[in-house]
Amino acid sequence: MTSGVEPAERPRQAGAEPEVLFDVRGGVGRITLNRPKAINALNHSMVLEIAPQLDAWAADDTIETVLLVGSGERGLCAGGDIVSIYHDAKEGGNASKVFWRDEYVLNAAIARFPKPYVAIMDGVVMGGGVGLSAHANTRIVTERSKIAMPEVGIGFVPDVGGTYLLARAPGELGTHLGLTTARMDGADAIAAGFADHYMPAGNLEKFYDALESGSLPDALTEFTEEAPASSLESSHGWIDEFYAADTVEEILEGLRGSGIADAEKAAADIESKSPVSLKVTLRSLRSAAKASSLEEVLNEEYRVSSASLDSHDLVEGIRAQVVEKDRNPKWSPATLADVTAADVDRYFESLGDSELGLEGQNA
Repeated sequence: MTSGVEPAERPRQAGAEPEVLFDVRGGVGRITLNRPKAINALNHSMVLEIAPQLDAWAADDTIETVLLVGSGERGLCAGGDIVSIYHDAKEGGNASKVFWRDEYVLNAAIARFPKPYVAIMDGVVMGGGVGLSAHANTRIVTERSKIAMPEVGIGFVPDVGGTYLLARAPGELGTHLGLTTARMDGADAIAAGFADHYMPAGNLEKFYDALESGSLPDALTEFTEEAPASSLESSHGWIDEFYAADTVEEILEGLRGSGIADAEKAAADIESKSPVSLKVTLRSLRSAAKASSLEEVLNEEYRVSSASLDSHDLVEGIRAQVVEKDRNPKWSPATLADVTAADVDRYFESLGDSELGLEGQNA
């Protein structure tokens, strides 16, 4: 993506596969994310295709259920197209803000979809993939699920309604997940409120057939199983204790001095992340916990994302983790102590006429 050019405008090579596939089978409208080589990473053009199709299916009486799946064996969606965001941010462009605006509107529409919306959260589901799936009214995970909000590791902040979901996880599980970027397996995702049902991956195709020929409740009853024990849930005690602190510094102090191996690992994970992203994320999570609706949270996330586009750490984080892959980001400010209140406040400033402006609905 070049500066000032929206991702949706990028030409598709002649004969290339569509990036999103839509088909209808037995009253089920199926959305297939179709970029398997990129683990179905989400770009602007895909958002612009999915949104009107959902609107059409919502109004179509022949469509009883929507099913979201990903092509390939690796996962539903690895997140947003962050390489495009990197170039846009580096060149001072505006395309990412346009992308996020349409993406967040789609996230809200998914959460309010008036029919069963079944998201198959199989394999890798991160960032933007969470936005497409974890706001659904029916969320299915498998033994292959790897779900995360990894944004602070690239100098960004959880978005796509991620702070809304994290803030509503039991206790302080969401704070732990947001600050460490820890991956959830299927059982963890159910424990954290990111998913509803556990289904062995070997049952998926049979589930799809049953969904097309019968009812969703019957298909779920037949092919889902009780989830295994969640390791995340078993850590509830120390997570709730240490992550209830008011600042990232206090959280780290508790984790480091706990004498608990998993807690000390969590501290090390946090310390490797962007200091300003950590502080902005904690404030975002506390704010999201008080919000009355997903739309209210998305409005704030849009302010934060827009500010991130102008930050040093987003470009540097993507460079280190994805572009050059030296895994050695040089954060600025370099330490938590160097991050000022003004540094954090900047992310939450009003955008004036550029606000997202979603109208809130009661949660």
